[in-house]
Amino acid sequence: MAAAMETSPALEILVREPAGYSIWNGPPFNNNNQPGIKLEKVPCTSAKFSEDGSRLVVTKADAAISVYDSSTLKEIRCFQIPNVAASALSPRGTYLQTFQKSTTPQEKNVVLWNIETGDPVYQQLQKNMTKATWPSVQFSSDEAVACRLATNEIQFFDAADFSKGISHRLRIPGVAAVELSKAPGSHVAAFVPESKGSPASVQIYASGKELQSQPLARRSFFRCSTVQLNWNHGSTGLLVVVQSDVDKTNQSYYGESKLNYLTTDGTHEGLVPLCKEGPIHDVQWSFSGKEFAVVYGFMPASATVFDKKCKPLLELGSGPYNTIRWNPKGKFLCLAGFGNLPGDMAFWDFLDKKQLGTTRAECSVTSEWSADGCYFMTATTAPRLQVDNCVKIFHHNGSLFFKKMFDKLFQADWKPESPHKFGPIAELTKSIDSMKVEESKSQGQGSTSKKPASVNPPAQKPAAYRPPHAKNAAAVQAELFGGSTTGEMSKNALRNKKKREKQKEKKAAEATNAAEAK
Repeated sequence: MAAAMETSPALEILVREPAGYSIWNGPPFNNNNQPGIKLEKVPCTSAKFSEDGSRLVVTKADAAISVYDSSTLKEIRCFQIPNVAASALSPRGTYLQTFQKSTTPQEKNVVLWNIETGDPVYQQLQKNMTKATWPSVQFSSDEAVACRLATNEIQFFDAADFSKGISHRLRIPGVAAVELSKAPGSHVAAFVPESKGSPASVQIYASGKELQSQPLARRSFFRCSTVQLNWNHGSTGLLVVVQSDVDKTNQSYYGESKLNYLTTDGTHEGLVPLCKEGPIHDVQWSFSGKEFAVVYGFMPASATVFDKKCKPLLELGSGPYNTIRWNPKGKFLCLAGFGNLPGDMAFWDFLDKKQLGTTRAECSVTSEWSADGCYFMTATTAPRLQVDNCVKIFHHNGSLFFKKMFDKLFQADWKPESPHKFGPIAELTKSIDSMKVEESKSQGQGSTSKKPASVNPPAQKPAAYRPPHAKNAAAVQAELFGGSTTGEMSKNALRNKKKREKQKEKKAAEATNAAEAK
């Protein structure tokens, strides 16, 4: 275990404020529970790690895009690109892809650059950029396969040598969205929207030219406006969230959504059996690719974990939830309600099938597990929210580990690392728990109190709602009859009570005197 901990990479956090970005040393913290600063603030307008965390791309105000080695933070290459609107690194940081605002109709405004040489290796014209069409060139996680969406076809490239041009084409009339499987890049999913009475469809093809004669799987559906395509690790299953702008049952103003599941071997093509009606809020595969979790249904939403055959494995209950986050080790789950929900979070141990704890992170915009699977970070960021910007880090059981407030925060991201570089999750959590015990012992020396602190203090029960007219009526009642709106007697009430008692005593004395006189 000690050897595994020594060889494990250190966690790091990228934090971007108006003054620029900085790199923090991740938990556990040694300096009074405060993060060490690996890199002080550097001015920029955007910053993002590559998928494997090996490189960092930073866009600066002077149209300069710099690529850094994330371990040494030394600049590898700086590109001067005028009118740049977006940039993206390939998964392993070999290529930089940029999108420029086009000044002429013939200008090729999407450029793929080789970072080591600084030379452009591929260029094309793209009229506009949307979430579905950027990055224009998609790569598998190992950068062995590359493809792009074109009119009525998908174009494939030799990712090691773009000078060869397009290696082969897959013609799909009307194709509007494409998702290449990541690990490995053996398959590609294509979405064709509804057209002239024909239903929309999602089709799965093999990436290899010789295997593309027929789709391996296909699912058609009516009332479909957009889709979300989610591949698992291993590229054997595809989850398709089908969204319609109109709900014909009139149960939802935001339309309706359905969750479909397709496999590359054709064993399953259909809906995921959900036990509650309503929208699909979130869906995520486990890192192993053998299970997936879904948050679904009208509020209070339900959450269920399924296996690869769509059989339910674990019910996570119901509540004000719309977000699911599965930690990279596959052991822990965080079920949360962010956005317009109060921020409730429930932490689960999937392997032991039990809930570990609950807490709340109000107004969170982003949330993600650390690469070692032991910490969960939420961030409240601008421009979504302009006040109460902060970073919170929780332990795997939901107990708060760290919190820092900012005047304005734009971004907070973990540095990506492969989960395989870290030891077993059970041993990691044990080591963290032992550190917490040692810290509590050192802090508790000389203390006379032996009462243990609660890990998750229960939330204070809110008082019952009282309408304004009821409050006013209670106040009038207190003035007239000596009552109190808070349950305690006011000064006037006490004074009146004493007067009444004295009057009673006086009447009793007068009655006694009258009886003696007779």
